[in-house]
Amino acid sequence: MTSSLPAALAAGPVVLDGGLSTELEARGHDVASALWSARLLRDDPGAVVAAHAAFAAAGARVATTVSYQATVEGFASVGVGRDEALELVARSVRLAREGAPGSWVAGSVGPYGAALADGSEYTGAYVAEVGVDALRAFHRPRMAALAEAGADVLACETLPAAAEVEAVLAEATTPGVPVWLSLTTVVDGDGVARTRRGEPAAEVFAMARGVAEVVAVGVNCTDPAGVLPALEAASAAGVPLVAYPNSGEAWDAGARRWTGTGEVPAEDAAAWVAAGARLVGGCCRVGPAGIAALAGAIGS
Repeated sequence: MTSSLPAALAAGPVVLDGGLSTELEARGHDVASALWSARLLRDDPGAVVAAHAAFAAAGARVATTVSYQATVEGFASVGVGRDEALELVARSVRLAREGAPGSWVAGSVGPYGAALADGSEYTGAYVAEVGVDALRAFHRPRMAALAEAGADVLACETLPAAAEVEAVLAEATTPGVPVWLSLTTVVDGDGVARTRRGEPAAEVFAMARGVAEVVAVGVNCTDPAGVLPALEAASAAGVPLVAYPNSGEAWDAGARRWTGTGEVPAEDAAAWVAAGARLVGGCCRVGPAGIAALAGAIGS
């Protein structure tokens, strides 16, 4: 891209890609292990390139790396050493550029709970035992590897709790690239958006106010019906907003499968843009067809 991502956001909405693991699974690849789609960084990098290309062809202008679950700790569990693990993280940036030339590359930084592979990114329960310092140490090497590999922005995503947001924001000042901050949220009985840990989302988003590296904040991997309340809460940060919900289905961590039915209503995207969203796309269970529909709905 000839302009920076922040400059593009000032000009209008930018279309993100969708669920990379969803597309890889649809193409017949096994993503059921604890490493999820990160397994293919080592075992079948060509498949990752093809998935990125499919989203670019659908109209996505941002390619999100397959590093959500690519961590030193996660790779260690399958016998991969630290140096090789960080090289695989860096490879995710190169594969995104190969599959989606001309797109901005967002280095995916998933939460601590993703590495546990037990669904705890949807509860944030681990923050009761894992403090901010440990969370900073967990995120630091991957953020640095993605930045050094040339990612245009770090997508710190699916964050379930204030403590993890604090940790990511503290580390965001080091890599030298912009970040976007995305929570996974729920809406309570009074219509208030909250983190998965139960904290008022507006208070958590406000933590990003004044952090120069943060170019957008918002929500991902949440029910499409919860996007607007989350965007209202996210406006507390005073920066452009990001919205990329899942299909509305629910993840069964025990069975390692999605349950229920759903889809992202493309017609809702215009309302998200009106509410301030400048990065719009999909998360789990949203494939290239869904991204094409979103791109058409917002005229980008």
